[in-house]
Amino acid sequence: MEMISCEWLASTPHIDVHSAEVREFVLSNLPQADTLSPIEKAIRLFDAVRDQIEYNPFNIGTTPDDYRASHIAKQPSNYCVPKAVLLTAALRAVGIPAAVGFADVRNHLNSVKLANLMETDLFIYHGYVALWLGENMLKVTPAFNSEMCQRFGVKPLLFDGRSDALFHEFDVNSRRHMEYVNDRGLFVDPPIKQILKEFETKYPKLWRSSVDRTRIRDSSF
Repeated sequence: MEMISCEWLASTPHIDVHSAEVREFVLSNLPQADTLSPIEKAIRLFDAVRDQIEYNPFNIGTTPDDYRASHIAKQPSNYCVPKAVLLTAALRAVGIPAAVGFADVRNHLNSVKLANLMETDLFIYHGYVALWLGENMLKVTPAFNSEMCQRFGVKPLLFDGRSDALFHEFDVNSRRHMEYVNDRGLFVDPPIKQILKEFETKYPKLWRSSVDRTRIRDSSF
Protein backbone atom coordinates (compact mmCIF):
# COMPACT_ATOMS: atom_id res chain seq x y z
CA MET A 1 0.00 0.00 0.00
CA GLU A 2 2.85 2.41 0.83
CA MET A 3 4.36 2.15 -2.66
CA ILE A 4 0.94 2.66 -4.28
CA SER A 5 0.28 5.71 -2.13
CA CYS A 6 3.52 7.39 -3.21
CA GLU A 7 2.85 6.76 -6.88
CA TRP A 8 -0.77 7.94 -6.85
CA LEU A 9 -0.17 11.09 -4.77
CA ALA A 10 2.25 12.74 -7.19
CA SER A 11 1.80 16.13 -8.80
CA THR A 12 2.19 15.82 -12.59
CA PRO A 13 1.99 18.09 -15.65
CA HIS A 14 -1.79 17.62 -15.95
CA ILE A 15 -2.66 16.70 -12.39
CA ASP A 16 -1.00 19.81 -10.96
CA VAL A 17 -1.92 19.10 -7.36
CA HIS A 18 -0.11 22.09 -5.86
CA SER A 19 -1.55 24.75 -8.18
CA ALA A 20 -3.46 27.66 -6.65
CA GLU A 21 -6.58 26.75 -8.62
CA VAL A 22 -6.71 23.17 -7.35
CA ARG A 23 -6.06 24.32 -3.78
CA GLU A 24 -8.85 26.88 -4.07
CA PHE A 25 -11.26 24.27 -5.46
CA VAL A 26 -10.50 21.94 -2.56
CA LEU A 27 -10.76 24.62 0.12
CA SER A 28 -14.06 25.93 -1.22
CA ASN A 29 -15.58 22.45 -1.04
CA LEU A 30 -13.90 21.26 2.16
CA PRO A 31 -14.03 24.34 4.40
CA GLN A 32 -13.49 22.27 7.56
CA ALA A 33 -11.29 19.57 6.12
CA ASP A 34 -9.58 18.79 9.44
CA THR A 35 -12.88 17.54 10.88
CA LEU A 36 -13.64 15.21 7.95
CA SER A 37 -12.66 11.59 7.42
CA PRO A 38 -11.02 10.52 4.14
CA ILE A 39 -14.35 8.98 3.06
CA GLU A 40 -16.21 12.22 3.76
CA LYS A 41 -13.61 14.22 1.84
CA ALA A 42 -13.80 11.86 -1.14
CA ILE A 43 -17.61 12.02 -1.25
CA ARG A 44 -17.70 15.82 -1.10
CA LEU A 45 -15.06 16.23 -3.79
CA PHE A 46 -16.83 13.71 -6.04
CA ASP A 47 -20.13 15.58 -5.60
CA ALA A 48 -18.43 18.92 -6.31
CA VAL A 49 -16.82 17.82 -9.57
CA ARG A 50 -19.98 16.00 -10.65
CA ASP A 51 -22.38 18.91 -10.12
CA GLN A 52 -20.39 22.16 -10.19
CA ILE A 53 -19.02 21.48 -13.67
CA GLU A 54 -21.86 20.70 -16.06
CA TYR A 55 -21.34 17.89 -18.52
CA ASN A 56 -20.80 19.19 -22.07
CA PRO A 57 -19.52 16.74 -24.73
CA PHE A 58 -19.77 19.15 -27.67
CA ASN A 59 -16.71 21.36 -27.20
CA ILE A 60 -13.93 19.01 -26.19
CA GLY A 61 -10.50 20.43 -25.43
CA THR A 62 -8.15 20.18 -28.39
CA THR A 63 -4.86 21.23 -26.74
CA PRO A 64 -2.94 19.65 -23.82
CA ASP A 65 -3.39 22.81 -21.74
CA ASP A 66 -7.15 22.19 -21.75
CA TYR A 67 -6.49 19.09 -19.64
CA ARG A 68 -4.59 20.65 -16.74
CA ALA A 69 -6.49 20.44 -13.47
CA SER A 70 -5.71 24.09 -12.73
CA HIS A 71 -7.46 25.09 -15.97
CA ILE A 72 -10.38 22.69 -15.53
CA ALA A 73 -11.14 23.96 -12.02
CA LYS A 74 -12.22 27.31 -13.49
CA GLN A 75 -14.49 25.95 -16.23
CA PRO A 76 -18.31 25.99 -15.87
CA SER A 77 -18.72 22.95 -18.10
CA ASN A 78 -16.62 20.12 -19.51
CA TYR A 79 -16.74 16.41 -20.36
CA CYS A 80 -15.62 13.20 -18.69
CA VAL A 81 -11.85 13.31 -19.23
CA PRO A 82 -11.18 16.78 -17.77
CA LYS A 83 -13.62 16.14 -14.91
CA ALA A 84 -11.75 12.95 -14.04
CA VAL A 85 -8.43 14.84 -14.13
CA LEU A 86 -9.76 17.48 -11.73
CA LEU A 87 -11.17 14.96 -9.28
CA THR A 88 -7.89 13.05 -9.29
CA ALA A 89 -5.96 16.24 -8.52
CA ALA A 90 -8.37 17.26 -5.75
CA LEU A 91 -8.17 13.84 -4.10
CA ARG A 92 -4.38 13.79 -4.21
CA ALA A 93 -4.34 17.32 -2.77
CA VAL A 94 -6.03 16.04 0.42
CA GLY A 95 -3.82 12.96 0.68
CA ILE A 96 -6.12 10.40 -0.96
CA PRO A 97 -4.25 8.27 -3.54
CA ALA A 98 -5.97 8.52 -6.92
CA ALA A 99 -5.41 7.72 -10.59
CA VAL A 100 -7.06 8.63 -13.87
CA GLY A 101 -8.53 5.60 -15.62
CA PHE A 102 -9.84 5.20 -19.15
CA ALA A 103 -12.36 2.87 -20.72
CA ASP A 104 -14.19 2.61 -24.01
CA VAL A 105 -17.96 2.72 -23.46
CA ARG A 106 -20.95 2.34 -25.73
CA ASN A 107 -23.77 4.80 -25.02
CA HIS A 108 -27.03 3.23 -26.11
CA LEU A 109 -28.95 6.43 -25.26
CA ASN A 110 -26.78 8.96 -27.05
CA SER A 111 -28.54 12.12 -28.26
CA VAL A 112 -29.19 12.54 -31.99
CA LYS A 113 -27.04 15.67 -32.27
CA LEU A 114 -24.07 14.15 -30.50
CA ALA A 115 -24.39 10.88 -32.42
CA ASN A 116 -24.37 12.81 -35.71
CA LEU A 117 -21.18 14.61 -34.71
CA MET A 118 -19.45 11.49 -33.41
CA GLU A 119 -20.76 9.21 -36.17
CA THR A 120 -20.76 6.36 -33.63
CA ASP A 121 -22.11 5.47 -30.20
CA LEU A 122 -18.67 4.33 -29.01
CA PHE A 123 -16.89 6.74 -26.66
CA ILE A 124 -13.18 5.93 -26.58
CA TYR A 125 -11.11 7.05 -23.59
CA HIS A 126 -14.05 7.67 -21.27
CA GLY A 127 -12.40 9.11 -18.16
CA TYR A 128 -12.99 7.76 -14.68
CA VAL A 129 -11.11 7.90 -11.36
CA ALA A 130 -9.65 5.12 -9.24
CA LEU A 131 -9.07 6.03 -5.60
CA TRP A 132 -7.81 4.21 -2.55
CA LEU A 133 -9.64 4.55 0.76
CA GLY A 134 -7.88 2.43 3.33
CA GLU A 135 -7.36 -0.96 1.70
CA ASN A 136 -10.20 -0.48 -0.81
CA MET A 137 -9.67 0.60 -4.39
CA LEU A 138 -12.84 2.15 -5.82
CA LYS A 139 -13.74 3.39 -9.29
CA VAL A 140 -15.96 6.44 -9.84
CA THR A 141 -16.99 8.68 -12.71
CA PRO A 142 -18.07 12.26 -11.92
CA ALA A 143 -19.04 12.99 -15.53
CA PHE A 144 -22.83 13.48 -15.53
CA ASN A 145 -24.17 16.27 -13.30
CA SER A 146 -27.38 15.42 -11.45
CA GLU A 147 -29.53 18.00 -13.26
CA MET A 148 -28.57 16.60 -16.66
CA CYS A 149 -29.37 13.08 -15.48
CA GLN A 150 -32.90 14.14 -14.62
CA ARG A 151 -33.41 15.65 -18.08
CA PHE A 152 -31.93 12.59 -19.79
CA GLY A 153 -33.86 10.05 -17.74
CA VAL A 154 -30.82 8.31 -16.29
CA LYS A 155 -29.96 7.60 -12.68
CA PRO A 156 -27.46 10.05 -11.15
CA LEU A 157 -24.30 8.42 -9.89
CA LEU A 158 -24.09 8.45 -6.10
CA PHE A 159 -20.81 7.76 -4.31
CA ASP A 160 -20.94 6.48 -0.73
CA GLY A 161 -17.21 6.03 -0.22
CA ARG A 162 -17.54 2.26 0.01
CA SER A 163 -18.70 1.09 -3.45
CA ASP A 164 -17.89 1.91 -7.06
CA ALA A 165 -19.88 4.67 -8.78
CA LEU A 166 -19.71 3.84 -12.48
CA PHE A 167 -22.20 4.36 -15.29
CA HIS A 168 -25.45 2.45 -14.94
CA GLU A 169 -26.17 -0.33 -17.39
CA PHE A 170 -29.83 0.70 -17.65
CA ASP A 171 -31.77 3.98 -17.35
CA VAL A 172 -34.78 4.68 -15.10
CA ASN A 173 -37.07 3.03 -17.67
CA SER A 174 -34.92 -0.13 -17.88
CA ARG A 175 -33.57 0.77 -21.32
CA ARG A 176 -29.96 -0.23 -22.07
CA HIS A 177 -27.73 2.74 -21.24
CA MET A 178 -23.96 2.33 -20.85
CA GLU A 179 -21.88 -0.67 -21.83
CA TYR A 180 -18.21 -0.88 -20.82
CA VAL A 181 -16.41 -2.62 -23.68
CA ASN A 182 -12.69 -2.06 -23.01
CA ASP A 183 -10.64 -0.86 -20.04
CA ARG A 184 -7.43 0.99 -20.95
CA GLY A 185 -5.96 1.02 -17.45
CA LEU A 186 -4.85 3.53 -14.82
CA PHE A 187 -2.39 6.40 -15.23
CA VAL A 188 -0.35 8.58 -12.88
CA ASP A 189 -0.59 11.30 -15.55
CA PRO A 190 -3.07 10.92 -18.42
CA PRO A 191 -1.63 10.36 -21.94
CA ILE A 192 -3.33 13.46 -23.31
CA LYS A 193 -1.35 13.79 -26.56
CA GLN A 194 -2.24 10.21 -27.51
CA ILE A 195 -5.89 10.75 -26.57
CA LEU A 196 -6.16 13.92 -28.66
CA LYS A 197 -4.54 12.20 -31.62
CA GLU A 198 -7.05 9.36 -31.46
CA PHE A 199 -9.99 11.74 -30.94
CA GLU A 200 -9.06 13.70 -34.06
CA THR A 201 -8.93 10.48 -36.08
CA LYS A 202 -12.00 8.80 -34.58
CA TYR A 203 -14.31 11.83 -34.40
CA PRO A 204 -13.32 14.24 -37.21
CA LYS A 205 -16.62 16.14 -37.23
CA LEU A 206 -16.68 16.61 -33.46
CA TRP A 207 -13.00 17.56 -33.50
CA ARG A 208 -13.51 20.19 -36.21
CA SER A 209 -16.51 21.59 -34.40
CA SER A 210 -14.49 21.82 -31.18
CA VAL A 211 -11.53 23.51 -32.88
CA ASP A 212 -13.93 26.07 -34.35
CA ARG A 213 -15.72 26.40 -30.97
CA THR A 214 -19.05 25.96 -32.69
CA ARG A 215 -21.84 26.54 -30.19
CA ILE A 216 -24.29 23.64 -30.24
CA ARG A 217 -27.51 23.56 -28.27
CA ASP A 218 -28.93 20.20 -27.25
CA SER A 219 -31.78 20.00 -24.75
CA SER A 220 -30.53 16.58 -23.60
CA PHE A 221 -27.45 18.24 -22.12
